[in-house]
Amino acid sequence: MSLPTINPAQARNLVEKGAILIDIREADEHARERIVGARNLPLSKLDQADLAAHQGKQVIFHCKSGARTQINASRLASKLDRSCEAFIVAGGLDAWRKAGLPVESECR
Repeated sequence: MSLPTINPAQARNLVEKGAILIDIREADEHARERIVGARNLPLSKLDQADLAAHQGKQVIFHCKSGARTQINASRLASKLDRSCEAFIVAGGLDAWRKAGLPVESECR
């Protein structure tokens, strides 16, 4: 099963309306730079994750460039209840940043 892709502006609009944004990159990647408000659920921990709390909600997945989310779309979709509407951010964090949308970076 594949998940539909949406552009960063569409994703932000859905998040502003209550959708859940999930960053599937590893914790160290998320700590370095992340979309403001994104929750981190690394692919390496996906098998143990319980996404039942998102039942009936819109869920948007992203990674850095969109490749990991596309490759793992079936795995991601299988973790969600059928009542969830799920999407992938086309181009991931890179496209989000390029669109001028807010990101947070770790200060060193």
